Amino acid sequence: MNRIVPHPGLSLLLVLMWVVMVNDLTFGTLFLGIVFGLAVPIFTAPWWPERPAVRFAPALGYLAIVAWDIVIANFHVAAIILFKPNRNLRPAWLTIPLELTTPEAITVFAGTISLTPGTVSVDVSACGNYLLVHALHAPDPAAEVAKAKQRYEARLKEIFR
Repeated sequence: MNRIVPHPGLSLLLVLMWVVMVNDLTFGTLFLGIVFGLAVPIFTAPWWPERPAVRFAPALGYLAIVAWDIVIANFHVAAIILFKPNRNLRPAWLTIPLELTTPEAITVFAGTISLTPGTVSVDVSACGNYLLVHALHAPDPAAEVAKAKQRYEARLKEIFR
């Protein structure tokens, strides 16, 4: 089964994206989506030699949390821009120590931080143990680091085992 569907999550995502892009749910569209969903992971499997195991149930919860945080952060950033004078802004560079070890998990963590308005991931240290993040307004940088680790990194450790 692993040879036919080497990356089931990617296969499912490809089928769903194909149906969304074609914008038509017919037998032919679904069939072609399944063909692409099976063929692409098979042909790209040699470039994924040590892919991490991904647990999909925690991933769905993580996506819900990230979506909620993006909505809330948009309102928070809008309030900062509209109502906070520049002299009261406290931008900060945050160095987040990483407990994540796989490049995929670190990439998802950095992407999550960049997707959330008001923060942007800038760099991963050469040793891979730290993530450099810029925050638009962080009056307490240590609390922001702790929040990112608790809210995102802890959940990603459960997803990427």
